[in-house]
Amino acid sequence: MQSQKITINDKCLNFNPGQTILEVAEENNIWIPTLCYLKGATPTGSCRICVVEVEGRRTLSPACSTPAEPDMVIHTESPKVVASRRDILELLLASGNHNCPLGSGREKDWKAAQNDDSTELCPACGDCRLQDLAVYYQVTGEKYVRSKEPEPHPPMETVNPFIVRDFSRCILCGRCVQACNEVQVNRAISFGYRGTESKIVAGIDVPLRDSDCVFCGECVQACPVGALVEKNARYQWRPWETEVIRTTCPYCGVGCQLNLHVKDRRILKVTGVEDGAPNKGRLCVKGRFGFDFIYSEDRLKTPLIKENGGYREASWLEALELVADRFKEIIDRGGPDAIAGVSCARSINEDSYQMQKLFRSVFKTNNIDHCART
Repeated sequence: MQSQKITINDKCLNFNPGQTILEVAEENNIWIPTLCYLKGATPTGSCRICVVEVEGRRTLSPACSTPAEPDMVIHTESPKVVASRRDILELLLASGNHNCPLGSGREKDWKAAQNDDSTELCPACGDCRLQDLAVYYQVTGEKYVRSKEPEPHPPMETVNPFIVRDFSRCILCGRCVQACNEVQVNRAISFGYRGTESKIVAGIDVPLRDSDCVFCGECVQACPVGALVEKNARYQWRPWETEVIRTTCPYCGVGCQLNLHVKDRRILKVTGVEDGAPNKGRLCVKGRFGFDFIYSEDRLKTPLIKENGGYREASWLEALELVADRFKEIIDRGGPDAIAGVSCARSINEDSYQMQKLFRSVFKTNNIDHCART
């Protein structure tokens, strides 16, 4: 397919038919801000933050949904574009509860919120695309503040096991809906109601726990503001305070790529690697939320041997010798197929591999299974 020419910010660029202006710009490291755009989903152009100026057109065009055409001349940061983006950001900031503590002298309040779940401060402190754009375009949200008494914010939905939904911070960008319906194809949430009453609803506007939601958390990863956050990471995690460690999910054989967000040697949250195969950012409920067992106080720290109807603590050497002796006795008496093993999905992949090698190569049996399958 023959490439064609387009000009963006005085740069003559090649593009392939079918590409959007945003795709051409990203391909050539030209930044165009977005809020509603979700890679891999149908572009909607609803937030209008990505608008650009196309010479010869009367109105600004959304870059995410406008096809690139031959000989287009585009400006991504013209005065007209910047004024439009600033106006949209002012409206978004004024329409919701976007009380970010950064830059407002409320950093101490955010730290105190780690032990006070009733706080009104936004938990997406430092992990908010709306905040980033407000800082970049120097917007405060005061331009469209209403003079009358503000309406009370809708209550947060905290009854769900893993996700907190705060409708007062939702900007109706639709990324969560697309993540649910087009990326994960769970179809648990959608747009509900009309006009000023519009909101994101689960089912017939019920809590997530009472809907078809499977708690994969894809909506949380897609949310660009503080409307959807992980329950356990709320007020505990900020990007610059954590180390990001890439690893492979241990729960099944798919091999999903994870980013562990670690602070003080403790995992605070897990996200999918956006460009990592095979999952491309997608995760299941176990991959995203199933890591808290690591820090459980119920975990055994010492081997236990059952004697006289109870358990006593033992050394690793004693425990391993006991297990090895019993295995030998069973195999001598009933053959290799008299034993079987089940590997734990909460162990690392390398341990599961070694266990199946132990059973197949050493014990000479194929009676080995893995609990992720069940």
